[in-house]
Formats: sequence, structure tokens, C-alpha cells
Amino acid sequence: MFYYLIAIFVILLDQITKWLIVSNMYLGESIPIIDNVLYITSHRNRGAAWGILQGQMWLFYVITIVVIVGIMYYMYKAAKGKWLLGVSLAFMLGGAIGNFIDRLLRKEVVDFIHTYIFSYNFPVFNIADSALVIGVILLMIQMLRDERETKEKTYGENGTHHS
Repeated sequence: MFYYLIAIFVILLDQITKWLIVSNMYLGESIPIIDNVLYITSHRNRGAAWGILQGQMWLFYVITIVVIVGIMYYMYKAAKGKWLLGVSLAFMLGGAIGNFIDRLLRKEVVDFIHTYIFSYNFPVFNIADSALVIGVILLMIQMLRDERETKEKTYGENGTHHS
């Protein structure tokens, strides 16, 4: 249940911030937070990451539903006793649902976090996108931990094989 609360928090934060952007900024408006680094920019995306697959809403609906069901199943089956796995899946679930809500209600995703990283104009993104990235990073950490545990069980802590 705790993991679903994290997902709900992500969804609410994502939707509230998007509502604030849509309600208070015109499309294309940009507010500098840190010059040449971070801006709040009102942007819309009808595709996926970096604007790929523009206008393919039916594809996004199908993929997102499959992903949401898969995450929830995996959360139920594999996250018991693995808090980091549960948290990573909760972030991914919240992020997937956050952008899914936009696609269903607006037929586009509201993006607003605009960064320049080492002078690279990074594509504008949102809280849901950030949650997805955080979830994937946490999942990778969990996978590395699992791999290390497996090696320790197989070879012992000093690296020698136990029969």
C-alpha cells in the first residue's frame, strides 16, 4: 500500500504543476529560474520523449496501459521485502499515469522544466518524466544489489566458490 501512496503523490504533484502551468502561462512563455541553466517554459508534446512519434496517441494508450498493468503486477509479485524495488516501481507507476492522464484529457503532454546542461538545450520535461527517470535509476541500483547478493551467495564474500 505504501508504494501506491508514493505513486499517488507523484501523480498529484505532476497534475498540480501541469495545471499551474496551463492556468498561468501562455504556450511558449519562459520564466528564468537560473539564467542559462533552468527555466520554467510552457511547452506541449504530442509525442514521446524528445517529441518522437508525434500524434500516435492510440499507440501511447496501448503501451501505457500495458506498462501500468505490468508495473502493478511486478509490484505485487516481486516488491515484497524489497523496499527499493517497490519505491522504484512506484515512481515509474506515478510517472506513467501522470503522462497518461494528459494524453487522455488533453491529447498532449504538458512539459515545463527546461534546462541547459553544459550549454546543451535539453528537451523540456515534467514531473512525471522526472519520476520515470528516478524510478529507472532506483531499479538499476536494485538490480546491481541483487546481482551482488547472488554473487556473494554463490562465491562467498571473499570471491571463492562454495560447494
